[in-house]
Amino acid sequence: MDSPSMRGRVALVAGASKGIGAATAEAFAAAGYSVVLAARDPAALASVARRIETHGVDALAVPTDVSDVGSMRTLLDRTLERFSRLDAAFNNATDGPMPAPLAEIDPDQFDRGIATNIRGTFLGMKYEISAMLGGDGGAIVNMASVAGVNGTANLAAYVAGKAGIIGLSKVAALDYADQGVRVNVVAPGPILTHHLEQAGPQAQRGAALSTPMRRVGTPDEVAQVVLWLCSSQSSFVTGAVIPVDGGQSAGNKPPQMYRQGQPMAPDAQPAKEESA
Repeated sequence: MDSPSMRGRVALVAGASKGIGAATAEAFAAAGYSVVLAARDPAALASVARRIETHGVDALAVPTDVSDVGSMRTLLDRTLERFSRLDAAFNNATDGPMPAPLAEIDPDQFDRGIATNIRGTFLGMKYEISAMLGGDGGAIVNMASVAGVNGTANLAAYVAGKAGIIGLSKVAALDYADQGVRVNVVAPGPILTHHLEQAGPQAQRGAALSTPMRRVGTPDEVAQVVLWLCSSQSSFVTGAVIPVDGGQSAGNKPPQMYRQGQPMAPDAQPAKEESA
């Protein structure tokens, strides 16, 4: 069944300059939403805004630091000044240190990861919820990760930040479940964004083989889950953490199983990797 047009509705995407955020902003636009774009890079935001306008909808680009109270207030003030409503929001901004064992992480870099992920998501929801309560309600989706559910070595700030986002989202979902505002979380596994593209073919193969589907996901696949969570088709869903991970969070799928008491064939081949 085709999704209904969202003409007249407004979506906000924080962390919209590239990757999953930009893909989700374009998906909102393709569905008919006017889109507010927030990120720190004005030039990148302007580029995304131009692409969105090709869908025949309005785009408002607002350079924003999600960890700053004044910046987030300005973002929501400008949204309401321009559109007088907010129906959907996707809090996607992230930052933090490069991968390293916990004891080697610089405390300031750790704080930066927490400020962007946890404080940024808190501030986003604080002002988005206020805007939605002043209108017809709405839906918020926050970006976490399977790493925020299960943990991943060498990613202390990232894991802590994403786990914190999950906790915050559940509290917000409970706080506003009976007031017309739904809050959910997407938790992607390996997705072919610019980070994984720049890491090269070997990293991409390793990421693909880490999932039971034996491939990486695409930003568009995450974007479509966000759109569903913001639509009336998910109207009884709140407080949920939705994995978009090719089965990673379900458990382990070894490339080959051995039988007890029998040697594994030396020429056994690992499961075939599918293309992304």
